[in-house]
Amino acid sequence: MITKNRQPDSIIHAMIRKAFPEKEALCIQELTEGMCNVTYNITFSDGDECILKIAAKDTTGNTSNEICLMEAEVKAMQLVREHCSFKVADVFAYDCSRTICDGDYFFMEKLPGINYSFIKETLPDEVKSGIARELGAIARQLCTITNPQFGFLGDTQRYDHLSDFVHTMLRNLIADGQKKEVDWGCDVNRLLEEFEKEKHIFDEVSFATLVHWDMWEGNVFVEKDHVSGIIDWERAMWGEAFMDDRFRKHNRNADFLEGFGHKVFTDAELKRLRWYDIILYMTMMVEVFYRGFEDQGQYYWAKEQFLGVLDEQP
Repeated sequence: MITKNRQPDSIIHAMIRKAFPEKEALCIQELTEGMCNVTYNITFSDGDECILKIAAKDTTGNTSNEICLMEAEVKAMQLVREHCSFKVADVFAYDCSRTICDGDYFFMEKLPGINYSFIKETLPDEVKSGIARELGAIARQLCTITNPQFGFLGDTQRYDHLSDFVHTMLRNLIADGQKKEVDWGCDVNRLLEEFEKEKHIFDEVSFATLVHWDMWEGNVFVEKDHVSGIIDWERAMWGEAFMDDRFRKHNRNADFLEGFGHKVFTDAELKRLRWYDIILYMTMMVEVFYRGFEDQGQYYWAKEQFLGVLDEQP
């Protein structure tokens, strides 16, 4: 995978010595579940552990909507630590100097628990319902972190209107798809015409809140049947809460909405949800070709979802 910037042990040990000069690393183990950056579990001689996350050395594998991802992740986690009660990892050291490693990297706390995607299907329905409600409450907490303008957290560009931000995301995806000759299954340029007719539906969102955007099961940690932390904040943005993955058509459920405190949607909200569905499924399609996935199953799944959303009455 293009974005997996794996490093030899000698480089990782140099990174460790800079960040933790008083510690000795006994074990360096790559964690294979991530789909973008490479991560390692570091075990020290005193029994402590931490996570090392290394970004790609360049932006070859990134789409146009992925801007300064590691910087965005560190910023997002800092904001959450300052304003929210749910758990994110502490960042122990962040280095973007490229003096040791050819990619930006940071060391962070290892969260308690286990990745939710590993165990979800083994849990009773009542436990999964409780976790969904907790995730809804977490999404609601993020709404307390606000900004007057919209945009990607890692980008300097800001938008006064949510419609301009969403329009930019859509145009970027269409352009990215053209570069990689992605078969969308339809004429996506017509989406821009449709968007122009509906962009007024975004006007009622007058300020931005922090959005994780990618809070699927693989980015959730669970311990003792409860959420113990949220990881992978690299795609965080100033947007509308409904932009997050948990609000997507294939994910949205009553328990999550109960936890979030928003069970019924207006016509305008439903239309915005549809546009956010479109953007996610287009993202999942195009990133297969930017990341260099050998298995294109994600592309075909996302394409089916995408075309299904387009068939819905806006």
